[in-house]
Amino acid sequence: MTETQTKTIEGLVEELLESYQKGKYIDKVSTYEYPDEEVIRQILDHLKRIILQGFYKSGNYKVLTIKTPLATLIEDVTWNLSRQIAIVCKYNADCGCGSEQEISDRAMDLTLQFLKTLPRIREYVETDVEAFYEGDPAAYNKDEIIYCYPGLQAILTYRLAHELQVLGVRLIPRIMTEMAHSLTGIDIHPGAQIGKYFFIDHGTGIVVGETTRIGEHVKVYQGVTLGALSTKGGQSLKGKRRHPTIEDNVTIYSGASILGGETVIGEGAVIGGNTFITGSIPKGAKVSLKNQELAVHLPGQSEETRDLKVEFE
Repeated sequence: MTETQTKTIEGLVEELLESYQKGKYIDKVSTYEYPDEEVIRQILDHLKRIILQGFYKSGNYKVLTIKTPLATLIEDVTWNLSRQIAIVCKYNADCGCGSEQEISDRAMDLTLQFLKTLPRIREYVETDVEAFYEGDPAAYNKDEIIYCYPGLQAILTYRLAHELQVLGVRLIPRIMTEMAHSLTGIDIHPGAQIGKYFFIDHGTGIVVGETTRIGEHVKVYQGVTLGALSTKGGQSLKGKRRHPTIEDNVTIYSGASILGGETVIGEGAVIGGNTFITGSIPKGAKVSLKNQELAVHLPGQSEETRDLKVEFE
């Protein structure tokens, strides 16, 4: 490195050090710890092994000795998750203060409450796998779904994160679902409420907002947004219903946007692709764009237009 390059770097270091003293929020240096994303990633991996124990086994895993590796996984999750919850307790109104021991005890209690939900989560995931298999003729078997389908991975991560969210644990559930978002392109907020037999086909670009409510046997295709009608109110909207309710047996085709906390999609409704919906849809209705046309240009002939009619199931 030349002398000029060295001086340039030294000057940059001094300039950055000076900028750290300006009092910006991002300049904050706190005495408490921050959550460790790598540890949370490991916790998530272990939880998936617990939920789908036969599909995430290690090389020395034996069916006859399942009790020992399962106990080891749960012990590991208990220790690491309680530690991470203790770190993020500063974001929780009910456990953000008190002695270090009190915070540690509260974190352990929350961890054990969460672990007790794992059998129920496994029941929900079983129904999700069934929904994927019944809903996608491209799936040759359920193993393919578990190993390959990004939609199932996003839903599994959501179901784990949601239970932590329900317990009032902050930040960790969002970190988990954003990990799934980065891997799958599917953005499900851990605060959403989603029933059994949830099927995401393809999945890329799906957004499910925080206060969304989804019933059972709902099918959603890629590019769907279940979002807020407006967020210009900013923090004043915190805790209010901003996202739609999707009732049982609804199908939402690709590219549809359904917005607003007062919007309810009635049971059995079918929402066509690329529709923009900001009001409620009655039970059993079929919604599609009107008067779509294709423009066809043939060599040596004038432009021809054709109505594009789509019949939904």
